[in-house]
Amino acid sequence: MDELFNTGNIMIIVVVAIVIILFAILFTFVPVRLWIAAVAANVKVGIFTLVGMRLRNVVPKRVVEPLIKAKKAGLDVTINMLEGHYLAGGNVDRVINALIAAHRANIELTFERAAAIDLAGRDVLEAVQMSVNPKVIETPFIAGVAMDGIEIKAKSRITVRANIDRLVGGAGEDTVIARVGEGIVSTIGSNHDHKKVLENPDMISQTVLSKGLDSGTAFEILSIDIADIDIGKNIGAELQTDQAEADKNIAQAKAEERRAMAVAKEQEMKARVEEMRAKVVEAEAEVPMAMAEAFRAGNLGVMDYVNFQNVQADTDMRESIGKATHDETDQDPHQNR
Repeated sequence: MDELFNTGNIMIIVVVAIVIILFAILFTFVPVRLWIAAVAANVKVGIFTLVGMRLRNVVPKRVVEPLIKAKKAGLDVTINMLEGHYLAGGNVDRVINALIAAHRANIELTFERAAAIDLAGRDVLEAVQMSVNPKVIETPFIAGVAMDGIEIKAKSRITVRANIDRLVGGAGEDTVIARVGEGIVSTIGSNHDHKKVLENPDMISQTVLSKGLDSGTAFEILSIDIADIDIGKNIGAELQTDQAEADKNIAQAKAEERRAMAVAKEQEMKARVEEMRAKVVEAEAEVPMAMAEAFRAGNLGVMDYVNFQNVQADTDMRESIGKATHDETDQDPHQNR
């Protein structure tokens, strides 16, 4: 009897252990708690549907909880729609929150549109919130130069509202800031006097706003306000100064060029003088040879040669006297007074 009793106890213990293990596996693989929560919220989700999610590598919690939230908010979505968006890599919870926010704000937004926006990489919930509560984008200081050469720096605040229909494929905030900056620069540059811009800064915002800068973007520009405006550098004066400095350098370069040409010309003339002197010396050297030839030919006599020597001596004497007189005059300029 004792052996039968012990065997029966062991069997009971084994059966209880097997049941506990089976329930553990069941509660681990099948989200029974999540299924109970869905049934309590009056959301029809089959237990085998949850098992199928596990087999398809879908986290049931990330699909069922947004479904419960959507049903309680009165949205017409199905579990297959949410599971398909999850498998596509989307954020199901964020899409449902965006749909609930749009439904409360009377904004027409379908699940397909919200899912497409989410898959495009944009925050669909933030877009819906921005449609209800417009966002203010502040630009950095943007510098423009008026026609009188004065630089003006302006900072603006752009109030935008998300355009849900253009979120997919529309340009972002950077494009809006770049377009507004371009409009500010062109508006400042088109004014002849910078004082007019300072007196009436709203002319910048009015001109920029009238250009339709939100075309092709994911936003609708509501207003552009000039938050701050300041005077920068006198660009015109700096340009004139730089131009004057450049002109001066050019003039100095040309003057140096002319001086170098003059020096070269002077050296050239000196060379020509030396060349002419060499020719004179060469010609003088030919005189004795010509006289000798004249003697041999009988065209020049002895007396003619003596007279030539006397004339040459007389000429040398006069040159010596004249040179001595000139030197004395240079040494004592007051002697003849």
